[in-house]
Amino acid sequence: MRRVSRKTMALIVAVLVALVAAGCGGGGASVGGKELSLGYIEWDENVANSNVLKILAQDELDYDTVEMKLADVGPVFQGVASGDTDAFLDAWMPNHEQFLNEVGDDAVLIEKPWYLGQTEYGIAVPDYMADVETVPDLNTSGTDEITGIEPGALLMAQIEDEVIPQYDLNVELVGSSTPAMLSALEKAYGDKESFAFLAWSPHWMNGKYDFHYLEDPKNAMGTIDDPAKLHAVVNSDLQEDDPVAFTLIENMKFTKAQMDDLELEIQDAGGDPVKGSKTWIENNQDVWKPWVEAAKKAQ
Repeated sequence: MRRVSRKTMALIVAVLVALVAAGCGGGGASVGGKELSLGYIEWDENVANSNVLKILAQDELDYDTVEMKLADVGPVFQGVASGDTDAFLDAWMPNHEQFLNEVGDDAVLIEKPWYLGQTEYGIAVPDYMADVETVPDLNTSGTDEITGIEPGALLMAQIEDEVIPQYDLNVELVGSSTPAMLSALEKAYGDKESFAFLAWSPHWMNGKYDFHYLEDPKNAMGTIDDPAKLHAVVNSDLQEDDPVAFTLIENMKFTKAQMDDLELEIQDAGGDPVKGSKTWIENNQDVWKPWVEAAKKAQ
């Protein structure tokens, strides 16, 4: 026997409530508008694409409510699988494969990636440090630090345990936070100081600063810095229950340049993702209109 999905059950209840209200003299009571719920993590590209989708769903597809729920990586997959949220738009594969496997068939990976660029992750230096091209070049780079991010990040442990020992680096990995690292990068870049830091793409830093990732001839990074594919994950009932939302998510695609531009718009808006996303939407109608048209045809 096929189980009744969460949204189907909610619709049945809403219809019954409306009928009861009408029978009690309420007359003309409506079932209610469309709703969508997105789980997200506090990564710049996920904040950006989730806000764009929210705005398009509300302004172009007449959704009454698009709720965004912040969570850590593991719980965000669990939320999609349980039906607490409908979708998560930033699954890094194969990096997040374990989280997808843990929730089984209740969450479905959208097959085609939404990010059309190639991800990058590693130690980087500004382009004005042209003689520093490889990780061992850090020993003669003029800096004695690699400015890192949150200590729990996988790359932080890999650099500390493998990269520094294998290359016998005389530089120290300094744990920080992403905002603090970016603040230090802004200052060093402006003063043209020698500076090594952890960088990744997609991220707005790639559009704002000229820098390059260092080559790792010994492959001390292992597989952590291998390119990943960025996908959306949806609840297994979403395609049937809400084909419009499913089709919008399935068709949403960003090139590297488009994502960099979107994230920079958010930064230029003082970090306000709604304001920055609305500016990007206004200036990039040729990008998103095909997504919306495809979603309208799914109605």
